[in-house]
Amino acid sequence: MSDTTLVTYLDEDTKKALLNRVARLEGQIRAIRKQIESGVCADDLILLILSVKGAAAQLAAKIAEEHLTTCVRTCMRQEADDPDALLQRLTQLIAILAKNT
Repeated sequence: MSDTTLVTYLDEDTKKALLNRVARLEGQIRAIRKQIESGVCADDLILLILSVKGAAAQLAAKIAEEHLTTCVRTCMRQEADDPDALLQRLTQLIAILAKNT
């Protein structure tokens, strides 16, 4: 999927909401770094890492939802002559999401 050209159809409100989620993840990642540097108990560190993993999975799910409701509709129109290619890309995306959740 990385070989396709990136085109976004996100509206500004959706972009803002996604970027807010990314900012929270960045803050959590910085907290992990600080905890490692300070030698915090592994229990707390593991819980924070799992929290980041969950937040990242939620972000991926939200982006996938937006992709299915906006980008796919547009791609269906643009790739009407090759719907199998679109379905193959969607199947790959779903498989990746399933494996990483």
